Amino acid sequence: MKKNKNSYKKSGVNISLANKLISYISKVSKKNVKKTKISSKKDVIGGFGSLFDISNLKIKDPVIVSCTDGVGTKIELANKFKKFNTIGIDLVAMCVNDLIVQGAKPLFFLDYIAVGKLDLNKSKQIINGIFKGCKISDCKLIGGETAEMPGTYSKNKFDLAGFSVGIVSKKKILDKKNVKKNDVVLAIPSNGIHSNGYSLVRMILKNNKLPKNLKKEILKPTKIYSKEVLKLVSNNLIKAAAHITGGGLIENLLRSIPKNLTLNIDLSKIKISKIFKWLKSKNISDAEMMKTFNCGVGFCLIVSKKNVSKIKKSFPNNFKPYEIGYISKNTFRINLLNSFRW
Repeated sequence: MKKNKNSYKKSGVNISLANKLISYISKVSKKNVKKTKISSKKDVIGGFGSLFDISNLKIKDPVIVSCTDGVGTKIELANKFKKFNTIGIDLVAMCVNDLIVQGAKPLFFLDYIAVGKLDLNKSKQIINGIFKGCKISDCKLIGGETAEMPGTYSKNKFDLAGFSVGIVSKKKILDKKNVKKNDVVLAIPSNGIHSNGYSLVRMILKNNKLPKNLKKEILKPTKIYSKEVLKLVSNNLIKAAAHITGGGLIENLLRSIPKNLTLNIDLSKIKISKIFKWLKSKNISDAEMMKTFNCGVGFCLIVSKKNVSKIKKSFPNNFKPYEIGYISKNTFRINLLNSFRW
């Protein structure tokens, strides 16, 4: 028989390698299902659609909340430093931290990995990170897609996207309508740069050597706040919240405050970590720092002053919330009380 000259594999797509990855994901998934509180025999990975049984969830007037996100150009530094075991945590965190802004408990997660050429070891590390992020946030990885796309992505390039679904009782939804005059703004410390502003970080790294003591900070995974925040939601201790991502502290906080109220923030109270001080020293203005990076604040809570002490007790010392501002009634939207203390 005449041999075929053309094949999918010769074009750059290796289906057998992809099947090995799917088999690995399915195997790891079965182990991780036992470790999460949410599980069911009806939940299956590997079908055309992913199943998730909600019949055992005892939530009155349930509302579904969904979020999707990626990790941006942080993946370029993961490639540069050949460190792929934490970028999956970032992916889960960026979605899950958005869900809990509305008070929703994360239920499940799906991922999308696009590559130029499938590297089984690299992909396994990424997937393991996703499983770890799901474990931290007590949700399940129930499906996803790995696309090998030669020509669209060069050999070592890849991209990540994620999609998460959560659930909340209608009465427990965190809404900016709950925010009132004299409420307090609490800042929960970030775990570093998280997953925003990395195009600027990469530009700076091209011309500046990163100090040895800050190398671990560059790829440190995004902090997941679901455990602590959802406990506060269940006890009715939060009025509104904000995940501090692209756009920075002010832009994200304003999304959680009614238009007839003023956000008063004392920037001098913000506890700025070393990595942001180093970035600031590379000729970046305060305004640019504030709208590009979280500057040390990963998540914010807007609460009644009477609940502040209770809320602080729910967090470990290294992520204990602290006051950075308050809500007042004025004619303008934002009032910055002081400058950053770099």
